[in-house]
Amino acid sequence: MLKAYACDANRLVPLPLEEAGRALWFDLEDPAPEHYEFVTRHTGLTLPSYANLSEIEASSRLGVDGPVLTLSLPIVTRNNGALESGVCGFVLSPDRLVTLRFAPSTIFTQFPTQPHSTAEHAPAYLFVELLEVIVDRQADALERLREELDQLSQRIFHPRLTGDMRQRHAETELQAMLVTLGRGYNSISFLRDSQLGVARIAPYVLSMVNWLPKPVVARLKSVAKDVSSLNEYSTHLTDKVQFLQDSTLGLINIAQNSLIKVLTVVSIVGIPPTLIAGIYGMNFHDIPELSWRYGYGYAWALMILSAVLPLAWFRKKGWI
Repeated sequence: MLKAYACDANRLVPLPLEEAGRALWFDLEDPAPEHYEFVTRHTGLTLPSYANLSEIEASSRLGVDGPVLTLSLPIVTRNNGALESGVCGFVLSPDRLVTLRFAPSTIFTQFPTQPHSTAEHAPAYLFVELLEVIVDRQADALERLREELDQLSQRIFHPRLTGDMRQRHAETELQAMLVTLGRGYNSISFLRDSQLGVARIAPYVLSMVNWLPKPVVARLKSVAKDVSSLNEYSTHLTDKVQFLQDSTLGLINIAQNSLIKVLTVVSIVGIPPTLIAGIYGMNFHDIPELSWRYGYGYAWALMILSAVLPLAWFRKKGWI
């Protein structure tokens, strides 16, 4: 998909492709080869491929050719309520901005509806505004994750789980929480990748080109500071996820150990009665108690006593 925009009265106005020559911003979503060719023909800019944008080394993500910057940034998209990682590329020149995306993103679909600058070097203003929106969305996503983790923490340490782990569904619920924590960790990982991308781009752009307007330079420095604070917050959330994961695994182990303890007590309690029943169940002719009038009741009393005494002893020791 290819869209072209021009600025008019502080608004981005979509242009028909026939008028693309006066566009300030070209937005390509999952572009086809003909889209590459069209934009290159109208702007004279060389556009990077998906393979180039997906490289992880900084030399491939960030490049400059005269006044033209080519930048790559991992972005986070939301699909069916879950965060996913995507790739976004920027080609920035004094008179054009080209963005290349390979996954749908509400950031870019909602961006044209916002007010924008029509000053000189408008593409630079559009570029820094996009970075600001991306950082703002990262902050929003981290805030939602914090709320989810707070709710999950209350569920994990609820007295119903910590006080009575013998409930039927306690272990199943803890396992479901563990899956939720795994998804949260993945989301934080995607956001950290995107934050790292912005943290690389902002100082690189400031150091590699000298045609940026002073307001754009100031806003890029502000973006760098915002991303630095978000990185610290992401570290805090990562630590919290790790703590909750360790706590959940500990509670699961406690539940399993409680079950093993119960089975151990049952097996130990059942050994003496089994031994007594085995002795009196032997088919020998000369068994002293065989002719006793109350032998049957005696055997039952002995088996019951041999089961109750260990239980009383365990309770006295505080083992059960």
